[in-house]
Amino acid sequence: MADAELKIRIEAATVYEAFFVPALFGQWTTPMLDTAKVQEGDRLLDVGCGTGVLARAAVERVGKSGAVVGLDNNVAMLAVAKQIAPAITWREGSAESLPFDDASFDIVASQFGLMFFDRTPALHEMMRVLKPGGRMIVSVWDSLERIPAYSILIALLQHKIGPRAADALRVPFSLGDPDRLKSVFEEAGIPAKMSRRQGTANYPSVRSWVLTDVKGWFPLVDVMVEKEQCEDLLVEAEHALHAFVQPNGTVVFPISVHIAVATK
Repeated sequence: MADAELKIRIEAATVYEAFFVPALFGQWTTPMLDTAKVQEGDRLLDVGCGTGVLARAAVERVGKSGAVVGLDNNVAMLAVAKQIAPAITWREGSAESLPFDDASFDIVASQFGLMFFDRTPALHEMMRVLKPGGRMIVSVWDSLERIPAYSILIALLQHKIGPRAADALRVPFSLGDPDRLKSVFEEAGIPAKMSRRQGTANYPSVRSWVLTDVKGWFPLVDVMVEKEQCEDLLVEAEHALHAFVQPNGTVVFPISVHIAVATK
């Protein structure tokens, strides 16, 4: 990867950490770790760790007698993760070919990563590196039908930027149908228990929300959005998303997830 491209991607990862983590991702670390029953002394692998929000929370649970490893195939995300928490072990690698021995971990977690993996190989790999009795926990976003705020934003992207941009933002919600998610685990031959959880998205403003998706969401980073297109999108978004704007100007809306847990 050229230095200029890496710089752009690190800037995107920095936006991701600064805005997406507090707005969307941070709130799910406790439900994930609670559901997986993470305890002191556990060895935990975070697959598709991004900038490391789940891994950082897990460190507090496993304590000095445990260990946390974060793995991602995005070097820019890992660069930001290392800056924030250099004491955690960060590894570059793919979910479909985990660079670890069999039965290496007590817990394998993946927070909002499964949608981007080759699913059956990734699930098999996550089970492979689990110790007998270990737990795998996976979260995915709910369907767009249940998250109207993002449905509106995607429709705006389709209209103002084009189908490639809209499709890029649809991907995170592609496993939101519970029957579809269940079938993914069944196809992999892995029995899993599913639950749906309700949360809240919080952005400082409509503008910061839209810019975060355009500049911090990696599939969208690869879509060249012209400055004039972006400004036009922002103007229309202020009107289309007004229902989610609070009196203080912040944007708040419900957002839900599915959490799947399997025991080896």
